[in-house]
Amino acid sequence: MYNFTKITASIGPKSSDRKTIYDMVVAGADVFRINFSHDTGRVQGAKIDLIRDVATELGKPIGIIVDLQGPKHRIGDFETDEKYPLKVGQKFTFDDVDKPGNSKRVYLPDNDVLKSLHVGDRILLNDGKIEMTVESVAAHKVVATVVRGDQIWSRRGFNLPDTDVATPILTPKDRDDLEYAITKKPDYVAISFVQRASDIAVVREFIASRTTHPIKIIAKIERPNAVERIDEIVSAADGIMIARGDLAVEVPFEEVPAISRKIIRVCRTMNKPVIMATQMMATMVDAEFPTRAEISDVANAAYLRADSTMTSEETTIGVNPVNVIDKMARILSYSDSDTIANPYDWSRVDNTPQNDWSRSVSSMAYLNHAVAIIVFARDAESAIQISCRKPDIPIIAVCNDVVVANQLCLCRGISSIYDEQLYGMRDGFNSARRFGIHTGKLVIVDEDKISLRTLD
Repeated sequence: MYNFTKITASIGPKSSDRKTIYDMVVAGADVFRINFSHDTGRVQGAKIDLIRDVATELGKPIGIIVDLQGPKHRIGDFETDEKYPLKVGQKFTFDDVDKPGNSKRVYLPDNDVLKSLHVGDRILLNDGKIEMTVESVAAHKVVATVVRGDQIWSRRGFNLPDTDVATPILTPKDRDDLEYAITKKPDYVAISFVQRASDIAVVREFIASRTTHPIKIIAKIERPNAVERIDEIVSAADGIMIARGDLAVEVPFEEVPAISRKIIRVCRTMNKPVIMATQMMATMVDAEFPTRAEISDVANAAYLRADSTMTSEETTIGVNPVNVIDKMARILSYSDSDTIANPYDWSRVDNTPQNDWSRSVSSMAYLNHAVAIIVFARDAESAIQISCRKPDIPIIAVCNDVVVANQLCLCRGISSIYDEQLYGMRDGFNSARRFGIHTGKLVIVDEDKISLRTLD
């Protein structure tokens, strides 16, 4: 079963043992996401070690994404553990007084938020179930009017869809987590709640000042101001995650599919891999099979030519993480092969000068009915550019650097090999045969030199 669309699997309490990780890879997982919002760095570091052990045993590159919590905002505690009633139209105050809240006010620990809010801004709490509108702003408090919601209680997270918050992209927790994560040499770091390109520059500088290991940065798109600045963010990042959960709270939910399509198009043009995330198989937390709607959601990601789909709670706390990966892989395999409904159109989009050569590679492979494109990849960029033309032809990337091989696991259609000897020989035929390809035409790319060869 060959999948062009990759699978990024989140791991957690139900999927952190070696056997489950091994079985998930065999079932189809290409990349593992480790969420640093949960557990300590040391616990998460042990998971990275297990993944590397499994990769060595299987002789297969596996990508690892460290996902930072980011500036997730929460209100303070209330006087009791009870839920406090709210009435539509009532006034409610958020202030900087570090005391338990009640039915009229609550402590807001993030002073940056108080300074950023303006009259008319919306405050959405508890995943959007509570909505308030800011009525007045003072030095130490904000007064809002309840628009929707009937109960509020301690430590509710909140979203600010209309507000450009001046919170640093790396919280103290993120800095500690990233400091430790760097020592484990992950392939990617995902940044939560990105608002602007400068956020990525901050994280890139933080990493560069501590290691020479080439860690790539994924920007998670969760806020409307990130959508508005998507071109500059995609340009600055090494990859994008469409985090539809928070995004659907902060923008009208009906806009999320169109926003997702736009982001995929921008990533394709700028040669950046893109992950479709959140609730793709959510009912499989408890169920053996996905719903029909979830099957269509996963298939649609393949039809849109996203680089990867991603699991969340269904593989972190679900009853059978391996079964989730197996079912997702089956859906993707069939959808990727559905070329009648979704034909490769090499003449459309991507007509930019920087993409001409990779478009030529894809066009040559398509017009000559090639069975594979072989790329001798000294770094990830050439293979990624070809992948972003979205050919429905397998791309085999032969690497002499295991980091490059791991990072390419995220990219659509690429099967990477870490083999220094094979890379040194520049042997396209043996590279193809490693993947069971014995006849047909090959397009071979070696340091941007393109040739067409025929296998015996």
